[in-house]
Formats: sequence, C-alpha cells, structure tokens
Amino acid sequence: MNKSLLRKKYSDLRAAMTSEEIEEKSIMIANMALSLPIWNYTYYHIFMPIEGKNEVNTENLLHILQGKDKSIVIPKANFKTGEMSHILLQENTALYISDYGIPEPVSGIELSPTQIEVVFVPLLAYDQDGNRIGYGKGFYDRFLSQCKETTVFVGLSFFEPESEIASELNDIPLHFCVTPKKTYQF
Repeated sequence: MNKSLLRKKYSDLRAAMTSEEIEEKSIMIANMALSLPIWNYTYYHIFMPIEGKNEVNTENLLHILQGKDKSIVIPKANFKTGEMSHILLQENTALYISDYGIPEPVSGIELSPTQIEVVFVPLLAYDQDGNRIGYGKGFYDRFLSQCKETTVFVGLSFFEPESEIASELNDIPLHFCVTPKKTYQF
C-alpha cells in the first residue's frame, strides 16, 4: 500500500475513535513506555497532540517525565521553512494553539537537536522495520536527521505495524514504537 493510501487508512481509523478510546489507549501507551530502556537520559523531546487529528495524548508521558525530573523539549513548527525549533518546557512556558491546531510554545529557551537524547515521534503508520509515515511535510525526518547518532526515536501508535512501508532516502526509522498492548524494538 502506498503512503497516501496508508495516510488515509490511519487517519480514518483514528477519526473513528471516541475521545474515551483515545484517552484510555493513550494512558496504556504511557504505561507501556515505562518498560523502555530510555529513562536514564536527561533531554526528552515530546510532541503536543493535535486534538482534531485524534493523535496519542502525550499528557500522561509529560507527567511521567516531569515526575522523573527530566528536561522536556517541545517543538514549534515553521510551515514557511519546513523546520522546527525545539523549546525547553519550563513552568512559565506559555503555549498557544497554532493556525494548524498544534499546541506550541510562544517563546522560550531553544535547544539544538544535538542536545536531545530521546524523541517521542508522532506518526500515522509504521512497519515492522521501524519505517514511519507522518503527515507528509517532512518536519520530523528533517529534525531526526539533525540529532546525534545515539538519540533514541520512540514512535507512539494506537495501532499495530504494517508489514512493510516503502522507505525513501530521507526517511529516518524508529528505534521503538509503543502501542497500548505491545512495544516494538527495531
């Protein structure tokens, strides 16, 4: 199945989920993530979910990170340049909803991608080799390519993997993907 068909399939599957299902499965994903070998790092990048897209709610993971006293970094997307900046989340960090429905920081301390040690990656679909499909704008592939080789990429998904997704040269695979019932390592 090609990428555009997979985007439609998983967008439709998420659209069919109720808010209760999303919340329940998001909690399960956060709990499953606790078994990952990633909790000895300092800098964690986490996406803020776009509510209208029925993404995994990362609020529970955010609370886990805060409880473990980790440094949390959240993205701010520039749709004109296709780049993201990475802002340290602090107690006084003000958030707003962008024109694209993304909760983003108004301003703050920007970190380099090379400082980030773990990235929780949004996705629509992924396969058994860790190849992922996002919304097609390339924000995360560009960002992940700027991270250190040792940075750990963790996808979050409500669904099981596809058998295979054709990857392109600039696609960056995941190291793990966490679902409500299983964690995959690639």
